[in-house]
Amino acid sequence: MIIKSIHFHKSGGIAVKQKKAILPLQTLSLVLGFAVWGILSSLIVFIKDGIPLTSGQLSLVTAVPIILGSILRVPFGYWTNKYGARLMFLISFVVLLVPVFYISRADSFADLIIGGLFLGVSGATFSVGVTSIPKYYPREKHGLVNGIYGLGNIGSALSTFFAPILATQFGWRSTVQFYLILLIIFAIANFFIGDRKENKSSVPLMEQIKGIYKNEKLWLLCFFYFITFGSFVAFTVFLPNHLVQHFGISKIDAGLRTAGFVLLATIMRPVGGWLGDKLNPFKILSFVFIGLTIGGIMLAFSPSIMLYSVGCLLIGFCSGTGNGTLFKLVPLYFSKQAGIANGLISALGGLGGFFPPLMLSALLAITGHYAIGFMALSMVALCSLLLVLYLYWQDRVKLAEQIIQSTSQAVLVTNKKGIIINVNPAYTAVTGYTADMAIGQKSGFLKSGRHDKEFYESMWKGLKENNCWSGNIWNKKRNGEAFLQHITINAVQNDVGETNYYVGVFSEVDPTLAKLI
Repeated sequence: MIIKSIHFHKSGGIAVKQKKAILPLQTLSLVLGFAVWGILSSLIVFIKDGIPLTSGQLSLVTAVPIILGSILRVPFGYWTNKYGARLMFLISFVVLLVPVFYISRADSFADLIIGGLFLGVSGATFSVGVTSIPKYYPREKHGLVNGIYGLGNIGSALSTFFAPILATQFGWRSTVQFYLILLIIFAIANFFIGDRKENKSSVPLMEQIKGIYKNEKLWLLCFFYFITFGSFVAFTVFLPNHLVQHFGISKIDAGLRTAGFVLLATIMRPVGGWLGDKLNPFKILSFVFIGLTIGGIMLAFSPSIMLYSVGCLLIGFCSGTGNGTLFKLVPLYFSKQAGIANGLISALGGLGGFFPPLMLSALLAITGHYAIGFMALSMVALCSLLLVLYLYWQDRVKLAEQIIQSTSQAVLVTNKKGIIINVNPAYTAVTGYTADMAIGQKSGFLKSGRHDKEFYESMWKGLKENNCWSGNIWNKKRNGEAFLQHITINAVQNDVGETNYYVGVFSEVDPTLAKLI
């Protein structure tokens, strides 16, 4: 027995240590995923020296990895729930060996497109961690741990910073092949350290999709992430070449500035998740979209690299904060379909990074500048702000409704004319009248006839003078039985002091006591 107890204790210790390693392992795996995802954009200024590319082809080469990286996020989220993060990261890194090696041998535009398309597998790994990691932590920490996992975005900054330096010394082909070594190392790490006993779900894909696709909150969160994460990806892809071409700075300087943008956005991601845990996420998102609106306007009218840098950093700050805050909301609304919801939202976010670089390239060809594109970002961010305010209002209305419905005492709500507009289940239990029967009736339709006109006039006079009234009233149930209720009525006023509603909260007085009153 002693031996068995010791063995069990050791096994439990190993399990605890393994679970503690999950967050850092998956975060570092995402760092590599984003580093690989950004190979082409970080090295494009070197690649185009050896492979002739037009402006349009250059934009397409840097944007194409986003396509598959976004589309695959939906099945990756589902497969993570079904097979576990260990297997998903392992297979992803093994598969990525092929396109990374292929790109290192590319000698044409077509080769870059083919290799870049399958490079998208690295971007899809984002769905693995956001689906897996919350399983190991309580709900009140989901925003923070998803934000910490989101630090993996720094992989883009590392590629943008180090890849040009390595390419200057060893050439861009050798730099790409260096990633092969990292992929092999992390494939082995996930094989040995990854959790083999992760909780898995066997709910069919279509059943999960049916459970969420009609929920408007899902599509609004997708739209918000399309803006916040799309801004992050788009600027990461767009900035290196744009800074060189538009401001005439060196390739390494452009890489450092882009790395600064990515680093700021990445650092703000866990901060946004932590703020989402501590404060109302919708208030944080409101500030995020206000900042993006201002940032877009600044970029549209920035004649100097200084102002342009400030605008970019503001967008990096806000997009990173928004990215972290949004994934706090997913487990709150879609706890039973987290894999699919995470996949859809992150997929739309990835696609948000695909279109802007192409749009900006087209606008440059047509108008000769990017101002219209940046103003479009500003206007879309402003629309997002209005939608966030709508969700915030809707959440408050829903909360008020939940409070009314879950209250143990009977509750009725009337408009200022005394017409009933809402009742709760406790009201039905006391009076016998369902919501359908009561709503639309005058509040006095339960009158028992035991009170005279002066009683009700006195009650309404006190209510209008003091905005509240409390007392006992004899009323009549649906079955005709008279009952005594103790009721408190409060007036609900708007911001200018006008009464819009009345809320009555009552309970039935015990019949034995009622006879004595």
